[in-house]
Amino acid sequence: MVELDTGSFLAALPLTALTVVLVLGVTFAVALRVGRHAVVDVAWGLGFVAVAATAYLLSAGDGDGVRRTLVLALTAVWGLRLAWHIARRSRGHGEDPRYAALMAKAPGNPNLYALRKVYLTQGAVMWFVSLPVQLAMFQTVGPGRLAWIGVGVWALGFAFETVGDHQLHRFRTDPATKGQVLDTGLWRYTRHPNYFGDACVWWGISLVAFDAWPGILTVLSPVVMTWLLAKGTGKPLLEKDMAERRPGYVDYVRRTSGFVPLPPRRREHP
Repeated sequence: MVELDTGSFLAALPLTALTVVLVLGVTFAVALRVGRHAVVDVAWGLGFVAVAATAYLLSAGDGDGVRRTLVLALTAVWGLRLAWHIARRSRGHGEDPRYAALMAKAPGNPNLYALRKVYLTQGAVMWFVSLPVQLAMFQTVGPGRLAWIGVGVWALGFAFETVGDHQLHRFRTDPATKGQVLDTGLWRYTRHPNYFGDACVWWGISLVAFDAWPGILTVLSPVVMTWLLAKGTGKPLLEKDMAERRPGYVDYVRRTSGFVPLPPRRREHP
């Protein structure tokens, strides 16, 4: 049995896409003003919040109130915290090296090249990954057991992401650890607790949508997010030249799981 107001959901899709365009359009204008395209990273979390809020307003009277409020809360708490964390981390810094390298090889206008390669790509991914959020807003039944399991998965991921970010911030701001590798706390079990947590957050939110038919049809959204974090623009890009900047990183990679938290392997002694 279809537990979705299909007509209203389909009618809302162009409006949520417009929301993504507006968020990233404003972000692009801000980036041109401040001379840093790194501000788009702050807009990543805020864009998901804006999409969730738009779908929440459009689904009033169509979707179940408890489910709508639950999905909005999960998305907003995650997105606002992430935006705040990235804004705090980048305060006082110049352009992100990733974007500087991208614009350095631009065949024409660097800003238009960044608009095409960064903003349009990020906008398409944002809208696609947020489909479980959008669909859940229009589901007509209250959350069941799978939805509450999803809340638990979300909580696990949010804890990993928040604690991991806090541990890394504390490590980076300590002069005594300059040039060293963080291998304590959650970072002892995975090289990327924040990325693992991010993946869990989106699987948790998606489970809320999977709880009622046809939510499972959006399963590719969390799959894409997980792939980006573990194999795409997340982990591989961050680790690309880490060994050159931190001498102990090669050994850290050898003994520490790359994504899913696992007990560390023993050090090999000569």
